[in-house]
Amino acid sequence: MTTEPEKPSHKLLDQLRDVLQTQHYSIRTEKAYVEWVRRYILFHNKRHPKDMGTPEIEAFLTHLALERHVAASTQNQALSAILFLCREVLGIEMKSVDAVRARKPKRLPTVLTHSEAMRVINAMTGTPQLMAKLLYGSGLRLLECVRLRVKDINFEQHTLTVRDGKGEKDRVTMLPDSAIIPLREHLARVEQLHRQDLAAGNGAVHLPYALEKKYPNANREWCWQYVFPARSLSVDPRSGVIRRHHVHENSLQKAIQAAAALAGITNKPVSPHTFRHSFATHLLESSYDIRTVQELLGHKDVKTTMIYTHVLNRGGLAVRSPLDD
Repeated sequence: MTTEPEKPSHKLLDQLRDVLQTQHYSIRTEKAYVEWVRRYILFHNKRHPKDMGTPEIEAFLTHLALERHVAASTQNQALSAILFLCREVLGIEMKSVDAVRARKPKRLPTVLTHSEAMRVINAMTGTPQLMAKLLYGSGLRLLECVRLRVKDINFEQHTLTVRDGKGEKDRVTMLPDSAIIPLREHLARVEQLHRQDLAAGNGAVHLPYALEKKYPNANREWCWQYVFPARSLSVDPRSGVIRRHHVHENSLQKAIQAAAALAGITNKPVSPHTFRHSFATHLLESSYDIRTVQELLGHKDVKTTMIYTHVLNRGGLAVRSPLDD
């Protein structure tokens, strides 16, 4: 009687999770990396990654490109996950990987006119409308918006600080003048909710990195709370602690799609990221300096910003949010 070969992936995947958590990767990245490594192992008939090398990685990536027809970004994520496993868990440094790469389509971003952007925003109400105003008025990414904390808002200087944006970098962007009053009113309601949570024995929020151990009481302080908290408490999937997380990004995506339909915009797809594209395009069309717009967006390379438009350089002082036009 033959026995099924032992699956090397289970213990290995636990080790991968531990390293990812130790290095403070988000739970989203953790889940994605673990899933890609699992698929890599299954593709090679459950062989242990320590017994495989560059040819096996190239074969898997080529399979993803030619047979699964994945996007270039998806293939890059799979490669990053496998290389992370080899380097950080197995202690193996892989040489250059030469696989058939998925083609990255050269598409121009979908951009709303200022009138269209305001029609979508005005078709929304409540918290989703306020979040959409920050997407368009501050150039935030969707996750940057939902993860915003109270301490990151500076009403005096009219700025928002984005923590751990793409590439784990902080940046400062503008807080639109017209969003200040509704944001203050919103925070007053959120603070009342936080006080109710504290009175019920809850009120703790997830803190990044090791801050929760370094400052054991900080997770209940008002300044660390999410600006856009979820309606109900939930269980932290890593620690099992009951907390109030930030609002789920899907809720804002659905609200924007519904608002676009109400606004009669059916000739182009509208998503939360469309507001960020529109933010950049409208600033550049207003002749603001491209380097300034690059900083506001948090782009590492100015070439990324230049996809919107090329403009003559102009001083970046006194930048005004397109939401305030």
